[in-house]
Amino acid sequence: MQSDLFSSDERAGKNSAGPDAADWKVRAEWLRTELNRHSHAYYVLDNPTIPDAEYDKLFRELVDLEQAHPELASADSPTRRVGGQPLPEFAPVRHAVLMLSIRTETDTTSGGAIAFDARVRRELGLDADAPPVEYAAELKFDGLAINLRYENGILVQAATRGDGATGEDVTQNIRTIRQIPLRLTNCSAPVLEVRGEVYIRRDDFERMNERQREKGEKTFVNPRNAAAGAVRQLDPAVAAQRPLSFFAYGLGDVQGWRIPDTHSGTLDALEKIGVPVNAERRVVQGADGLVEFHAHVAAIRDALPFDIDGVVYKVNSFALQRRLGFLSREPRWAVAHKYPAQEQMTIVRDIDVQVGRTGKLTPVAKLEPVFVGGVTVTNATLHNEDETRRKDVRVGDTVIVRRAGDVIPEVVAVVLEKRPADAGQPFDMFRHLQGKCPVCGSHIHREEGEADWRCTGGLVCGAQRRQAIAHFAGRRMMDIEGLGDRYIDSLVEFGYVNALADLYRLTVADLLAMKRRAEERDGVIPETVQKGKIATKWAENLIDGIEASKRPTLARLLFALGIRHIGESTAKTLADWLGQLELIRRAPAPLLRLLPDIGGAVAESIADFFAEPKNQKALDELLRAGVVPTDEHAPSAKLRNLLQPQELLGALAIPKLTETRAAQLAAKGVSLAALANADRTAIDAYGLPSEIGTALAGWLDAPANREQLRALQEMQADLLKLMPEQAGSEGVLAGKTLVLTGTLPTLTRDQATEKIEAAGGKVAGSVSRKTSYVVAGEEAGSKLAKAQELGVPIIDEAGLLKLLEEK
Repeated sequence: MQSDLFSSDERAGKNSAGPDAADWKVRAEWLRTELNRHSHAYYVLDNPTIPDAEYDKLFRELVDLEQAHPELASADSPTRRVGGQPLPEFAPVRHAVLMLSIRTETDTTSGGAIAFDARVRRELGLDADAPPVEYAAELKFDGLAINLRYENGILVQAATRGDGATGEDVTQNIRTIRQIPLRLTNCSAPVLEVRGEVYIRRDDFERMNERQREKGEKTFVNPRNAAAGAVRQLDPAVAAQRPLSFFAYGLGDVQGWRIPDTHSGTLDALEKIGVPVNAERRVVQGADGLVEFHAHVAAIRDALPFDIDGVVYKVNSFALQRRLGFLSREPRWAVAHKYPAQEQMTIVRDIDVQVGRTGKLTPVAKLEPVFVGGVTVTNATLHNEDETRRKDVRVGDTVIVRRAGDVIPEVVAVVLEKRPADAGQPFDMFRHLQGKCPVCGSHIHREEGEADWRCTGGLVCGAQRRQAIAHFAGRRMMDIEGLGDRYIDSLVEFGYVNALADLYRLTVADLLAMKRRAEERDGVIPETVQKGKIATKWAENLIDGIEASKRPTLARLLFALGIRHIGESTAKTLADWLGQLELIRRAPAPLLRLLPDIGGAVAESIADFFAEPKNQKALDELLRAGVVPTDEHAPSAKLRNLLQPQELLGALAIPKLTETRAAQLAAKGVSLAALANADRTAIDAYGLPSEIGTALAGWLDAPANREQLRALQEMQADLLKLMPEQAGSEGVLAGKTLVLTGTLPTLTRDQATEKIEAAGGKVAGSVSRKTSYVVAGEEAGSKLAKAQELGVPIIDEAGLLKLLEEK
């Protein structure tokens, strides 16, 4: 270790003729360099270079120096690792290069590796005599993906993967991970983004849980969840207490740094500049090399100090990676190859049903406790009714259980020879729940062709409450500024909001009380609060934001209700054609099916949502709370053609009643009301072929179908009475579809969309031969290329504005 640059008296500032500002700066830089060097040796190389006490002495000196001379603090100072001030929320980070996921090879045998190599060779056009492809093989860590952005060699930002395009800024938390260098060694590239995985070692995880047990606090479920929770902890001081680790596995945005020609060379280069890279990696040749690596890691897997959920193979050459490209946002040149999950046998004591945040109903086997994959398992997912019946899982059965993906326990199969004589009946979701959600009592529904049953009480179901409120408050829905997930969670947890209408009854006092209780729960009381200073501006702003949301457009309100399958486009169709919320609430599925871009499943979903009395009650409460659409209008006159008997009869989906036969009935003057009251004699009088008449009579045998006819007849009459005689003038873009790509000079994407839709046009997400125009701005990507390929007209923002001005 180098000798001190100053004496102890000089460091303490006791020498009146002590160092000047330049000397203090040199000392601080030396301390930072030394501390970072010793930290790298300890945490990355596992080779301590000085005793802990000596490290602590140097660290304390730097802390004192930076406190005495704040101007000396820097972004790469080790003192930054202790965590900063708590954050109100995470800021979004737009990734300069998308953080894409890779395909998972489901064949856990050696065949998975062989299949991947065969695909690569086929895509590259290699024949059987061509040399083997060179691959980089590495571990697939079981943690949380992170993007580290270094500018001029200094860590300036860390972000989660998010949806691949936008993540969350978690810089303060990532700085607490001592393996991650705050300054790179011998690298001052303008931009170097390093991508890798944050994880927790098994031994660190066990010690952390032991501390939790000693304090009488809740233990963590597994290392991955604990790591993810720490990274997304709003208070970095809490994150600093979690034993997080990091390994790099790739690059993001790079400017001014020479990238090697291979993936393995890149990892070697990252290691040389101080970035931790796992040593258990190899360069192998062809399928044989992949198979051998997969087997090798399987043999040492249990001895690794951290969890993995497989290995990763990547074509080593970047030139070949570019040739192979991507398929559906997944690289053709990489794959994750997993291992068979550990399995055990146990007994099913009961079958429970859990309600997910989107209303999905999942059967769960309640098990005799069994130790699988390192944990004691008492519950295992059965996924859905079809899967449960396919495996024929019954109460009392002996089953094989495994931890799928090493995390979620699932029932693999039933050991039929061990089935007891008094085993329960085959699982039937509707019968098991008596047709009602176990949480809120709303009726359950399963769409045709779908595996999942769902609760229809989206606005009232406790299991869906947080999701429903978060969706309702979203920017493209009711746009309640300031109401983020953190506040929603606390408002629901402490009972301030049990339904959407409760949002509009909140007071500043409620919000302050909620925040106080949340701080007490988390054991994090801000210093200002401890001093008796209570910030209220945030609560006042949030109440203002809630109040401002009371006057949405009808389309926004419909979208905000969270009806399954209802996006912005469908909500706008409903608002444009039916015009009034009350009419939409009453609209039968056959009528909805006639509207543009609304198919059978979407129509059923809308009608089923409003058929639930609890949803109707929740909506009434919302209206009474003062939420009123601002742009309701008469139904569109364009509906008139859709309300003809022939169209309505065709929309009923009566078996064997084709469009031609529906037209035949309409021509005979058969009204919906007449059909609702028709007996077999009347049906025979319609002159239909015998088999069609029999099918129609069979359909009418169901009272619900006759009731549907009457409701449709009543709706038809009301719409005809309310709509204008003729359609108003259409916008200049009526019937045209536009696609936006790139960044426009003055208009945001939302503003451009609003202008196009106000002019009668439709904005689509992808380019096809039916696209009328592509509006291209700066950095337009593949959509522009697709438009050029298809010969679709391309305009800029000025061209769009000119189109909108046309009469």
